[in-house]
Amino acid sequence: MARPFHDLLAGYKAQEREILDAVRRVLESGHYILGREVAAFEAEYAAFLRVPHVVGVASATEALQVALLALDVRPGDEVCIPALTAAPTAMAVLAVGATPVLVDIDLANYTMDPSALAAALSPRTAVVVPVHLYGQCADVDAIARVVHTGAEDGTAAGVTRRPIAILEDAAQAHGATDRGRLAGSMGRIAAWSFYPTKNLGTFGDGGALSTTEPALAARCQRLRMYGQVEGYDFAEPGLNARLDELHAAILRVRLTKLAANNATRRATAARYLREIRNAAVTLPAVREGCEPVWHQFVVRTERRDELAKHLASRGLQTLVHYARALSQMTALKERAVVRQSPRRAEQAAAQVLSLPIYPEMEPGHQDEVIAAVNDWRS
Repeated sequence: MARPFHDLLAGYKAQEREILDAVRRVLESGHYILGREVAAFEAEYAAFLRVPHVVGVASATEALQVALLALDVRPGDEVCIPALTAAPTAMAVLAVGATPVLVDIDLANYTMDPSALAAALSPRTAVVVPVHLYGQCADVDAIARVVHTGAEDGTAAGVTRRPIAILEDAAQAHGATDRGRLAGSMGRIAAWSFYPTKNLGTFGDGGALSTTEPALAARCQRLRMYGQVEGYDFAEPGLNARLDELHAAILRVRLTKLAANNATRRATAARYLREIRNAAVTLPAVREGCEPVWHQFVVRTERRDELAKHLASRGLQTLVHYARALSQMTALKERAVVRQSPRRAEQAAAQVLSLPIYPEMEPGHQDEVIAAVNDWRS
C-alpha cells in the first residue's frame, strides 16, 4: 500500500471531537467574522509566541502584504528576500508595488546567507525578509548586524528616509527557536501561515502577524479591514484580509497539540539524521543554537529525480520544496533584482527532496523511508 507524504485526515481524526465542537460553537453563535474566536485565538497564539500582539488574517501572503504596508513600503522601494522560498514571499512584495531583491542562501540550512545580503542592500532597501525555511530559523542576529553595518556606512539605511525593517516570514516555523527565542519574536513583525499542511494548520487558508509594537499591531488590524477605523471612517487604503471565526476556532483546538506535534516531528527528524547513511545524500544541517520544528525534512542529492523514483517504486511519496529558485521563475525574471547570482539557491532547487514527516507518521513508515534511502545507489 502506498505511503502518503502527509496524512491530513489523520491529523483531523486525532482531534475530531474537539474540532467538531468548535465548528458547532461558531455556527450556533450567529457571528462569523472578527468575533470572539478570532480574539481568543490571537490572545492564545500571542501567549504561545511570548509576544504581546497577534493579528489574524486570511493567509500568509496577505500577512506579508499587510506587514509591508504597515511598514510603509511604497512603489520604488526594495525588499530583500531569499532566492529559495515559496513564491508567495515574492508575490506579496510585488503586490505592494515594491521590487524583490533576491539574496542567495546558506546551502547547509537553506536560509538567507547574511554575507550575500550585504551585496544586495541599496539606498532603496526598505525591508529585509528572512524566511525560516523548512522550520529552521534564519540567522536574524547576523542579518540584523549586516543591516546595521549598511546603515552605518551609508550603503543602505543611512541614505534612505527610514531604517531598514526586519520582517520574519515564519510561515513554516511555528514553535522553532534560535538561542531560546521563538520564531516570530525577533524582527519588528512576523508573518504566519495556517495552511492545512503547516505545523499549525486549519482546514483552509489562514494567517497571522505577530509583533511587540502596539502601534504596528493596531495598523495591521486596520489594514486587514480595508483601513477602517471607528465611526465608519477609513484612515488609509487597506485589504479584505480577515481571519474568519471558523478557522480561528479550529486553530484554537489545533494549538493545544502544537508543542506535542512538534516534539513528534523532532523525534522523527532525529531518527532520519541518525539512521540515514548514504554518502550520495546530504542531510540537513542544524545551525548551532537552533531548535527546528521540521516542517519539512529536506535532503539533497545530485540525482534528486532518481532518488524520488526509487522511493516511489517502494510506495513512498516525496515532494520537492522548491523545484525552482525565485530567480528561475517567469514572473520574476523582469520584476526582481539580482545583484549577485544566487547560485546556491539554484543548486538547491535542482537537488532538494522532501522526505515525509508529520506527527501521525507511523514508525513502520519511517523504517521504510530510511531503508529505501539507504539502499539507493546513485
